[in-house]
Amino acid sequence: MRNGVTIGQAAAFVGVTVKTVRHYHKLGLVEEPDRDSSGYRRYGSADLLRLVQVRTLAAAGVPLAEIRPLLDADAALFAAAVADVERQLTERIEELIARRDTLQRLADGDRALLPDRAVALLERMSGLGFPAAEVAAAREGWVLARALVPEGFDDYLTHVEHALEDARFVALIKRGAEAAAWEPDDPRIAELATAVADHFLANPALLKIVTGLQARTEAATRYNLIALHGEEQGSATARGVALVETKLRAAGIRIPSGPR
Repeated sequence: MRNGVTIGQAAAFVGVTVKTVRHYHKLGLVEEPDRDSSGYRRYGSADLLRLVQVRTLAAAGVPLAEIRPLLDADAALFAAAVADVERQLTERIEELIARRDTLQRLADGDRALLPDRAVALLERMSGLGFPAAEVAAAREGWVLARALVPEGFDDYLTHVEHALEDARFVALIKRGAEAAAWEPDDPRIAELATAVADHFLANPALLKIVTGLQARTEAATRYNLIALHGEEQGSATARGVALVETKLRAAGIRIPSGPR
């Protein structure tokens, strides 16, 4: 380093092109060193340090027009400026991480539409033996619920978590999934609806699965979209849900009414 390095060597050391070094010179960010006896400009350690400082600040997003005042400021101002740049970089890193996480979620359709907590509950339902069609129906309903009543969705998931701890309730819901294949006038539907309604009334905390979302909105249309998504009017499932709701209303439970 006694005689310094050439501009090409300096550029390679700093990680930029010769053209960039000359641009820094043109802007007055780095002074051009004197030429040696051979006519070459030689960059010493002080020149290299200045080049590294300029390149680092520029790479961090500091506009070139703002770099010289920063480098020429006193130590306290420079330290404060560097801290501010570091803060901005941290914010950008966090934003990029969030974007990366979003991209990763796109590879999984469930995680693109539902939070991890909901996806874990769907997996738990599968583990408890719920039919795939029932799990898929729950997924569709939850997507609608999150879109239509977002402010109540987290609470709703809490109610579902508690409900899945109730073995009797789980058994009734599984039975309800089987009932989808029954004829709408099958007498077992009324029996099942009575059993479900009675279990709800005997366990008031479970009622929040039915009333929790509708309590957040006065729109019966939104409630019915969630409660009977994908079900044809007059189907066994639609009849079963209607019977359960009728029994709950008769017991004084407020549930929106609407077309079935």
